Amino acid sequence: MRVRKVANAPVSFGVFELSDGPPPLTADEMVRALAEAGYEGIDSGPIGYLGTGTELADRLAGAGLLLCGGWVDLPFHDADGYEKALPTLTAALDVFAAAPPGDLPPRPTIACPGTPERFARPGGTAPGLPVAEWPAFAARIQDTTERCRERGFEPVFHHHLGTHVETPEDVERLLELTDVQLCLDTGHLLLAGGDPVAALRAWADRVGHVHIKDGDTTLLAQALSDGVDLRELMGRGGFAPLGEGELDLPAVVRTLDEIDYEGWIVIEQDTLPGRRTVAQNIADQAANRRKLKDLGL
Repeated sequence: MRVRKVANAPVSFGVFELSDGPPPLTADEMVRALAEAGYEGIDSGPIGYLGTGTELADRLAGAGLLLCGGWVDLPFHDADGYEKALPTLTAALDVFAAAPPGDLPPRPTIACPGTPERFARPGGTAPGLPVAEWPAFAARIQDTTERCRERGFEPVFHHHLGTHVETPEDVERLLELTDVQLCLDTGHLLLAGGDPVAALRAWADRVGHVHIKDGDTTLLAQALSDGVDLRELMGRGGFAPLGEGELDLPAVVRTLDEIDYEGWIVIEQDTLPGRRTVAQNIADQAANRRKLKDLGL
């Protein structure tokens, strides 16, 4: 029998970086809200937000949640910067190692930081990484993959708007040049011009983690017309509540069954702090969980 569990993430409440100021929810409020909504796991959010060591383990165990993974971005485009940033990877893996054990371990979710050109014009219209730079870029991703495996974790790579791995073509090149598994994010792929259902089928043997997220291409087009960046797109609701954007959610769920996907399914709705009240964010994520339950997940 396949093992699948559903999680959510601090980004659904606008928690991206601890340097952004006090988060709208404390860690205890966050895990309690998600547990009450019926989630089985949570993404780490910024490393340290949920605590580290025994604090993390006790907090999650007390709420009955598992850690599904967490975001770690490294400057794979920059050889010197990559070496200097490796301690952040070690710190994240230490956090994952302290999480409560479960039948689905946390997946280090590696990614690259945004580029100025693509962050300013998300959606696949800005130039990407030059072809000549891809081999070294991919070699550093492979190095990170091996470092995670040496610690007992199987990482996944998250394609993301505003970064060097944004479009379906970027993902194809990444898969060709590395053996890292993919975190397929339906919302980021949709807004980058991809078809999430077709992608799940095409990349089935490499999909190791799934972020289910809706997207609104009308809001993307308006954001591009207005000259605002990815951050403001998120603030405007470019990642809509499930069922309110253009994602064919029933088809995504059917396809996960067809490809016999096993692993974490993480519902996310990237937003900015202060754009909606905490109560509205909690209600959104409870409603998102119900939508997946209605579809059998």
